[in-house]
Amino acid sequence: MQRFFGPLIFAALLLGPRGVAAAQVMGAPASLAPLVHAVAPVVVGITVMQAPGTPEKHGPAGGVAEAAGSGFIVSRDGMIVTNDHVIAGAARIMVTLNDGEQFPAKLAGADDLTDIAVIKITSPRPLPVAVWGNSASAQVGDWVLAAGNPFALGNSFTLGIISAEGRDIGDGPFDHFLQLDAPINPGNSGGPAFNMAGAVIGINSAIVSPSGGSVGLGFAIPSNSARPIVAALIAHGEIARGWLGISVADRGGGAQEGARITGVEPGGPAARAGLNAGEVVVAVNGRTIGGATALTRAIASMAPGTKVLLGISENQHIFGVPVIIARRPVQLGE
Repeated sequence: MQRFFGPLIFAALLLGPRGVAAAQVMGAPASLAPLVHAVAPVVVGITVMQAPGTPEKHGPAGGVAEAAGSGFIVSRDGMIVTNDHVIAGAARIMVTLNDGEQFPAKLAGADDLTDIAVIKITSPRPLPVAVWGNSASAQVGDWVLAAGNPFALGNSFTLGIISAEGRDIGDGPFDHFLQLDAPINPGNSGGPAFNMAGAVIGINSAIVSPSGGSVGLGFAIPSNSARPIVAALIAHGEIARGWLGISVADRGGGAQEGARITGVEPGGPAARAGLNAGEVVVAVNGRTIGGATALTRAIASMAPGTKVLLGISENQHIFGVPVIIARRPVQLGE
């Protein structure tokens, strides 16, 4: 499964060349066996059977395509986190536990904008559960243990570091990835990235590569971004995001803050509030907005029906406009 964005390939996997060698140089623990032993039971392999013609799934003409992915268990009754692109449009989903036991899975909820999905299996016994970590405390240079199901071979673990934080790779409006160099391969999408305490700090999701091969640029959804999405998907099966009904762009002209309105949806919340194209949003509820992406994320994080006060800049003056946020239409996609 691969994604194509402009001249680069964003593959549905992670790759990287150097983790173990770096560990030897920098004095990592002599063995990660205790850590692997502790976290392995929460890591699962996912096999997806797909009818022909579904985007990003490829199989014999007239046959059924099969693809591999990864995930991790987040509840004792069988809720499992993975990537949306792993299970999107699946006709059948099979989960393989670390001990080799297999279960059919059903979709519990999915969010394509963040590429997060939750699937559910029914086990006769309580299952081990992953511990969420705090991705905000992760730093560039921290060790990370990436896990998953490369080439559908079963659970595998690789070591690397966090190379950068807050990466936007143009995959969607909510990009805010951890960049990793852990060596990972096709089939690892949806698998966990653990810190050295065994807590999940990311969901392995994508690579950037000019050729589709390994160049050590992997990306994981931070746990602090993923965790509330996962909770909402388990509770409701979907994500209800706030929406203003405007298109925006960065202010430009050397301005460091604000988002310029480039279009207003007729009948939408902004139109009802009297906003117009060309006006600049500089604050939401008194908090300065850094740009178009920041505004989109701020509004999307609010529940539909919320009343917000937008700070609008016009002729070097700022005035407040109250707007009642609506629900983001599904057809908007990204």
